[in-house]
Amino acid sequence: MIMCTFKLIGVSDYELYRKFHGPKSPEKYAEYLAGTGTSEKSGERELTEESICPAPDFWIIREKHMEEEMYVKFFTDLWKKWGGSQKAAGRLIPHTYPAAARSTGCLSIHLPLPLLQKYHGTEYLAGTEKTGVSVHSVEEAREAERLGASYLTAGHIFATDCKAGLPPRGISFLNQVCDSVQIPVYAIGGIHMGNLHAVWDSRAAGACMMSAYMKGSET
Repeated sequence: MIMCTFKLIGVSDYELYRKFHGPKSPEKYAEYLAGTGTSEKSGERELTEESICPAPDFWIIREKHMEEEMYVKFFTDLWKKWGGSQKAAGRLIPHTYPAAARSTGCLSIHLPLPLLQKYHGTEYLAGTEKTGVSVHSVEEAREAERLGASYLTAGHIFATDCKAGLPPRGISFLNQVCDSVQIPVYAIGGIHMGNLHAVWDSRAAGACMMSAYMKGSET
């Protein structure tokens, strides 16, 4: 058993959820996500070798298969199911579409680096107080920090079906990214309870997991 102070981040994916649970509606999926909750003691937990995932500290709602209109509707519905601004703020972070943040009053957004480059300094990101950015190299990490990123997700660290055929970048890459910036870096890509300790031993601030949380167990 290891006392761990780094953060766990859940990353959502409707298509992966449907793979594990069958062809369920976006509404049912939103209920599933709302039911997963988040850690009551952010960043403080005990990690064991067991396969059960602790609740994440927050969620990045990443739905790359949803067009903007559908995504905004879905995120707004999820925000309400989570309890609105009183409970969802700081727990749910929209991905790619700032309109989803504006529709709920969420002050956070997660962007691919090209979108941060495109919209940096524009009204498109007006009102955003926390911006996460996905990076895949040390150079991208430095650029994202220069453009005002609040935190980074760096990957992919381990082999994953989401990046089939592409070799993982590994823990050494993760440490290089961490050493290149002053903001928190979270590992992403192929992370599960079996290799989470390797990330904890790195210089990362935490880890993102998708498959483990999408598989979960419905009650």
